[in-house]
Amino acid sequence: MANQYFKFKKFIINQNNCAMKVGTDGVLIGAWVDCIDKKRILDIGTGSGLISLMMAQRSKAVIDAIEIDNNSFSQAKENILNSDWGNRINIFNISFQEFNKNKSNLYNLIVTNPPYFINSLKANTPERTNARHNNLLTHSDLLAGVDKLLTKEGVFCLILPYEQTQGFIKLAENYGFYCTKILKVKPTPEKKPKRALIELRREKIKYEENVLIIEKSKRHDYTKEYKELTKDFYLAF
Repeated sequence: MANQYFKFKKFIINQNNCAMKVGTDGVLIGAWVDCIDKKRILDIGTGSGLISLMMAQRSKAVIDAIEIDNNSFSQAKENILNSDWGNRINIFNISFQEFNKNKSNLYNLIVTNPPYFINSLKANTPERTNARHNNLLTHSDLLAGVDKLLTKEGVFCLILPYEQTQGFIKLAENYGFYCTKILKVKPTPEKKPKRALIELRREKIKYEENVLIIEKSKRHDYTKEYKELTKDFYLAF
């Protein structure tokens, strides 16, 4: 199988023209989010369509997926149409800001693996810069749009670099969102957390905090916890 294809247990991702390739971040958020009982889901910045496909596999929801990059949109559309859930996933080639201007539907769950580099060196192509840097979708734009589109009891989930976690949670409170769950992700036992998976709701309650270690000391020697989280998707597990 060619390198541009990434095979999961129940679907195949063709990521040939996607600015952001399949990575651990997308798999983590797609496996971690509680989506089983959700009716309508919004996936912001779907890239290859990975998270939408994982949500569709885990739920019976109708899913709207947004992707601003033309090449990634085309590839995600192909991946979705070639899956078993193409009739439940709608994909839009549009910015989130434009999408939420005229959107009347509300969502029980909004999920995103957003652009997260702030004030850092840009990538060598505009497409990769837009996918990886938040110059087109700031945290404030993201939260303002989610505030408009999320139901009163809805859940907003995302993954961020760990060092941005507290700043984002503080900013989210300005929009009436409060952290209810955090999963700190460590590459190996001896390393500091690199990512944080965050769940936010409009209700202010004491949040749940856990740690996930991906690998043991050796490369590709995955922990029992990581295998358990992702076993429904990876062929290797």
